[in-house]
Amino acid sequence: MRKQKIYLETTLFNYYFDEERDAHADTVKLFEDVAAGKYEAYTSDYVVRELENTESEKRHKMLALIGQYSITLLALDQEAEQLANAYVEQGIIPGKYWMDGVHIAIATVNELDMIISMNFQHIVKRKTKLGTASINALNGYRAIEIYNPMEVHDEKTEYN
Repeated sequence: MRKQKIYLETTLFNYYFDEERDAHADTVKLFEDVAAGKYEAYTSDYVVRELENTESEKRHKMLALIGQYSITLLALDQEAEQLANAYVEQGIIPGKYWMDGVHIAIATVNELDMIISMNFQHIVKRKTKLGTASINALNGYRAIEIYNPMEVHDEKTEYN
């Protein structure tokens, strides 16, 4: 049995510190599960860029989570960029929000199991799940599972 490989999208780093948000406790639990070795966690240099560009007082704390939880950074390569462009070209992700497609594409081309996000506008939604699965299949990739942190707590964390 191997650990599931998960991609932590930008919103999770914010929810980790936002105690007023409904998903705060579930997000912290997810990071704790990473620390306990239940998941192999990844994020991308694009998440780092998004966090660095925030005006939030907690910017440094959010960035520190990457090292604190030994989260592996992935880079956008040409393969992922082309896949993200396909999501936009097919109307799955709006062009203005291309970066949301980048997160999904990076996780896909790096053969991760899931992307975990609190972005319900463009990532954690039925249209995105179905559309990216279809585009992935057409391009020789498997579908990536897309969830929010509340959905992964009761799941088995290892599988064959």
